This record gives sequence, C-alpha cells and structure tokens, in this order.
Amino acid sequence: MSAYVSRTETAADQAIGDVDSYMVRLGQAARAAATQMRRAVTADKNGALQAMADQLQHRRGEILAANERDLARGRDSGLDAALLDRLALDDGRLDAMVEGLRQVAALPDPVGEIDGMRMRPSGIQVGQMRVPLGVIGIIYESRPNVTLEAASLCLKSGNACILRGGSEARESNAAISACISAGLLEAGLPDAAVQVVATTDRAAVGRLIAMPEYVDVIIPRGGKSLIERITREARVPVIKHLDGVCHVYIDATADPEKAMAIAINAKTQRYGTCNTMETLLIDAPLADSLLPRLADAYAEHGVELRGCERTCRVLNSATPASEEDWEAEYLAPVLAIRVVDGMEAAIAHIERYGSHHTDAIVTEHYGLARRFMTEVDSSSVMVNASTRFADGFEYGLGAEIGVSTDKLHARGPVGLEGLTTRKYVVLGDGQVRG
Repeated sequence: MSAYVSRTETAADQAIGDVDSYMVRLGQAARAAATQMRRAVTADKNGALQAMADQLQHRRGEILAANERDLARGRDSGLDAALLDRLALDDGRLDAMVEGLRQVAALPDPVGEIDGMRMRPSGIQVGQMRVPLGVIGIIYESRPNVTLEAASLCLKSGNACILRGGSEARESNAAISACISAGLLEAGLPDAAVQVVATTDRAAVGRLIAMPEYVDVIIPRGGKSLIERITREARVPVIKHLDGVCHVYIDATADPEKAMAIAINAKTQRYGTCNTMETLLIDAPLADSLLPRLADAYAEHGVELRGCERTCRVLNSATPASEEDWEAEYLAPVLAIRVVDGMEAAIAHIERYGSHHTDAIVTEHYGLARRFMTEVDSSSVMVNASTRFADGFEYGLGAEIGVSTDKLHARGPVGLEGLTTRKYVVLGDGQVRG
C-alpha cells in the first residue's frame, strides 16, 4: 500500500480542510524553521535527539496503543502479512528506535566543517564549508520507525523536514510526531523543524513535490511505483533509487570457499532489501564444479533458481530464465543465474540489466578487481564482499535515510553528509581585485 492509495477521510482531514492551503502553511513554517536550524549548535541538536528518546520511553504505551489501532485497521482492510510486519511496533522495535536516536546524537556533526583551505596568489584563502540543504520532504510507506529515523537525520544535519508517511500508519506516526515536537521544544528548537503531514489525502503528496519555493529536495522511500511517480511529477530535486538489481560475479580465479560464502550471504541473509543479490553471474570454467554446491546450499534456504541455458544444463533444479528474470528485483527467495565467458561478459550483463545500485566481484586477480571497480557504473562496487554491506551503518555513516543511485550530489547510502551540501568560503584581509 502506497501514499497514493485511496483513503478513508479522517477527522484530521476534515479539520485541515483545503489541502493545498495546508501544505503551503507547512512549507512556509518549514522554510522559517530551516533558517533557525542553520544557527543551531551541535549541543542543542543533540539535546533535542536525547529529549526525543526520553519522550519515546515516557510515551511508549501511547505509541504501542496507536500502532495497534493501525494494525487492526490494516488487518480489516486486507493488508498482506509483509506490510503488516513492516507496520508493526513492539517493545523491541521501540527500544531500537530509542537507541537509534542516541546513536545519531553521538555522531559527529558535519555542519560547519571547512576543508580544502588554500592560499591564492592574491592573498585570499578559499575553502568549502559544509551546510544544510534546507527543507527536505520525505515520502515513505508503512514503517512508522522511518518517521523517527528521517527526523533524527534531518535534525542532526541542520535541516527542517516535512514527513509524509503512509496512511496505514497514520496513528503511529501521529504519536511519534508528538514525541518529536516535545523533544524539539525542550531543546529550544522550532517544532516546525520536523512536521508530519496530518492528512491522509494523497493530494498532499502532489503538492509537497511541487513547492520549490519551500522545499529544497525530496527523498522518496517506498516501492518502485511510488518512486517512479514522484520522479516523474516532482518540481523539486529528488534523491532516490528505483530498484536494487544487484549482481555477484564469480570470476574463474575466485577462491571457491569465499565465493560460496559471499554468494549465499548476498542472497539469503535477507530477501526483502535493496542490496540483496538478485542475479548470480559465474565464469564458465567454474560452472560445473561450483554451481551444484551452490544449488544444494540454496535448496537448504528454499531459494528457487532460474537459469540461462548453460545453467540449466548443469542444474536440473533450475528452471529456464526469461528476459524479465534478468531485470527482476525479486525481494524474495528467487535467484537468477547466468554462466558467462569472462569478466567482460559479466560487466556487459550488469550494464544492460543492472540498476546501478550494488555489484560485486569475487576474484583473486588484482588486475581484474581493479577493472571491475573502474568499469562497473554502480553506486557501490565490491571486491570479495557480500552486497549486503551496502548500508549506511556498515559504511560507518551511523545511519542512512536511503540509498541513491543518482550521480549528482549524493550517491550510495545517504547519511548525514548526504543531507548537506557545500558552499565556498573566502577569507581575506582587505584584498581587492585589480
């Protein structure tokens, strides 16, 4: 279920009235808050994050009760089990949300960093300062914990944000929003620095992505159809990835045990993530010896195999792959396998069918590893490691708001630095240009 599904009007919708005017008010308040947030010092931002964590603990019962009402409504409306699981909160998930806030508070503040200072012949010094983006609009589905994650990262990076969660999580998001507002006020920061859209009217999304005078960037988190629509209709820059068609290529020089471990982990550690391997490419000299071992391991995990003609000749358990299989992001225990003749064929396959998210090579040949890193045009390229490492936490970013496959501004996992930009700063002592 996405932000664009039909909805039942709520009391909040009735109280808000005209959606266009409501969204403009949010935008104006966010722009004013962004000006204040540029002046916020690290101690105040960290204080707000700690106060939010305390509020979550204090209001735990209210949040869980609101979430149960969302779950009950979801069950009544026929939400599938996967969506219900993403929607559900319990004590363990709340504990993780609290800990996440405290971890973001402990991260270095990127705002105000100046680097690259150099003296010019004129006597001026020129460098770059890291500064917030301004107002960030984030549109997401199902998971109420995203409300807190998005708020914490935008706050720590000195931005104001407008958050539009899925209608299925509206009561959970409202309860979490109350904790965020209380934490901001306790720290002396504007409560409009984080605003959660209260209406379930899908027109709110259309207005949010078309307010460049108030919103500086949009980050969508959700299914491919949601992201495609936002990318198509937005009048504001979008940071996004559409899908994660990730590959692991096992080169003929690969250590078989490394190859086994990586290929199994990349597919089976979690199925429903954007950095899960969806296609395995294997160099022809290894196919006869390694594919049967891999097939046995995948069978233990219940993974369905779909292979090219050469794969099917080696594996009776594989069914023939269609053209659509090479382009598929399964997010499920299904794997496409192709036998290729060397690295050039593997790279050609990745270039044609990949989504520029994450691709890996398993090899003991240094030159081939360097070529793969150079020639594969993805936001993360890995050598002898599982694609599942393509994650902000694993990269040492502390947390992430998502993964970008764009090439401008942010690419790969987007953490605090990805929510900032840079401006030139010049230091002089009375110099004038002749």
